[in-house]
Amino acid sequence: MKSKLFSCLLLCVILCSSQDNKELKKYTLDANQFYGSILLHNPDISHLINNHPGGVILSYNRKTYGAKEWEGLYNYPDYGASFIYQDMNDETLGENYGIYAHYNFYFLKRNVQFRVGQGIAYTTNPYDRETNFRNNAYGSDFLSSTYLMLNYHKENVFKGLGFKAGLAVIHYSNANFRAPNTSTNTFALNAGVTYDLDGGKEITYLKSEDKPKIKEPVKYNLVLRGGLNESDVIGSGQYGFLILSGYADKRLGRKSAVQFGADIFFSNFLKELIRFQATSFPEMDVNLDDDYKRVGLFVGHELFINSMSIVAQLGYYVYYPFDFEGRVYNRIGLQRYFGDKVFGAVTLKSHGAAAEAVEFGLGIRF
Repeated sequence: MKSKLFSCLLLCVILCSSQDNKELKKYTLDANQFYGSILLHNPDISHLINNHPGGVILSYNRKTYGAKEWEGLYNYPDYGASFIYQDMNDETLGENYGIYAHYNFYFLKRNVQFRVGQGIAYTTNPYDRETNFRNNAYGSDFLSSTYLMLNYHKENVFKGLGFKAGLAVIHYSNANFRAPNTSTNTFALNAGVTYDLDGGKEITYLKSEDKPKIKEPVKYNLVLRGGLNESDVIGSGQYGFLILSGYADKRLGRKSAVQFGADIFFSNFLKELIRFQATSFPEMDVNLDDDYKRVGLFVGHELFINSMSIVAQLGYYVYYPFDFEGRVYNRIGLQRYFGDKVFGAVTLKSHGAAAEAVEFGLGIRF
């Protein structure tokens, strides 16, 4: 499934982009219990919010100490892998089991930890037209999942043992690969313990050398993206799409760049949606010959972390013959550079909180 591939690629990109500090290695474990509520981000899932979900988060972390330049730039983050078990405490939603790659970023003298994790989850009771038609949140067995944690974090309080406590948000969605896909967001309180596998042995952080600022001329990018998706009409079918993107970017420093460009969308699921609405709902004033293509202009930002970057873009359709979710769209995801020019991308395109598609892309920067 595309949602499964999306999360697996993100796992590989995160883990493979931060390797090889053979001199300074330290690993930690942490275990957290959480308990919270499903947020009502869409009234269509109000019938699913009956109880409070809970579960556990287990994590394995590799610490960094400045052996590479990016580590010092981002205040020596950790990276690692996580497992989440979540009982939704609702027989319609069932239980979720997820695996993730994550980063831990530190603030306020390393007492505050912010974690972002991306992965794939298996749900035990997805939508079924006959046996589980009430589950309009999860339309597939495998889901793309993201989680965030903001914790007070104190390591090595006693012989490698420490503690943490704070807030977590856990998101599950298949990114419109298959309908229905209303998704869920759990807001939770969490508390747990940490353990240093070295028993609390201290390692000195290496200071980053002062390097001259990066000065680049404006660069140009061409990207071809594609994938499969489905409209919100259950059973309407999955269709392929292509997106041609061209944009200019300007580096602002070692960490970031700003972007401006255009997208041309060839979204074949809209062909079927246009046909469906034109023939079944004449009051919607949709014509069979309405064009399914769209053209958008966007501005964006790219945050560089080693050979990986995080991309966020906000766009507006300037050619918009068929009304679908409004004229404003956004895109967020990861890019992995292979040398100075070629990159792969895995991004999520949406309209606000309504996902349209997971996009797999290949691009060139020159």
